Amino acid sequence: MRIVFCSEPFSPLRVDSAYENEADAAQVVGFEFDLIDFEALADGENLTAALRKVKEQSAPVTAFYRGWMLNPEKYAQLYMALAERNINLINSPAQYKHCHYLPESYSLIENFTPATVSVKLDSDFNFDDVFRQLSVFGDKPLILKDFVKSRKHEWAEACFIPSSSDRAAVERVVNRFRELQGDDLNEGLVFREFVEFQPLAAHSKSKMPLTKEFRLFFLDGELLDSFEYWDEGEYDGSRPPDNIFADVARSVQSRFFTMDIAQTVGGEWQIVELGDGQVAGLPDNADIQRFYRELKNRL
Repeated sequence: MRIVFCSEPFSPLRVDSAYENEADAAQVVGFEFDLIDFEALADGENLTAALRKVKEQSAPVTAFYRGWMLNPEKYAQLYMALAERNINLINSPAQYKHCHYLPESYSLIENFTPATVSVKLDSDFNFDDVFRQLSVFGDKPLILKDFVKSRKHEWAEACFIPSSSDRAAVERVVNRFRELQGDDLNEGLVFREFVEFQPLAAHSKSKMPLTKEFRLFFLDGELLDSFEYWDEGEYDGSRPPDNIFADVARSVQSRFFTMDIAQTVGGEWQIVELGDGQVAGLPDNADIQRFYRELKNRL
């Protein structure tokens, strides 16, 4: 069992500083790891350069990628290149995309998550079509993101739409969101009904509202570990039940994934979204060694 980490830019023998603590914890519990050059993989087409420090294994071995997000095409390239070295990432390209792009898994979580409308950004995109699709929301407030990420730290200008029936506001937020995302925009736009979750605080820098959220990691459909999502704000000590959304988790077409959940002001738990477990961050409050020990024990 191996971990594939990204190397520090310009220091190919060092783990990226953002993942140093994870690499240390993984080694303590018995994982070995390889390093890849993320920039060579994400920004170029030179897989040989990206994987130049990765040695071929004498027999097939399962591995986890722990690094920065990749679009599905880049992930597939990484998956195939590692497989040629007898290193098999735990999630196939199809499984990665299933949890990485919200519209891919929405049908599984539809009854437990805010109402959602997805719009592909292609040559036929126009605001008339978008506004017609948004009519299902009436005049409810919305959250905007692409298939993967939001601009939640630019809350007022590129994330929150006060009324779905206010065309000027919709166009203003969409245009600003697209401008800020630039080449990093993933596939299309996702409009989600704004749900009032239990408040925690306002973010110390961006002032976006923080709510009572948790990040759950799953392995083969079973809960692996859970963490408070935010490192700011006062959680009251209560946690979601360990078996929450267990049936949904077992239906997810991925071996290793995350489920972000939040509690509404009325006390109901909802799924915010799923994510591929390999590119989902561990909050600062996480017991990293416990996480990696449990991961190793399960496998």
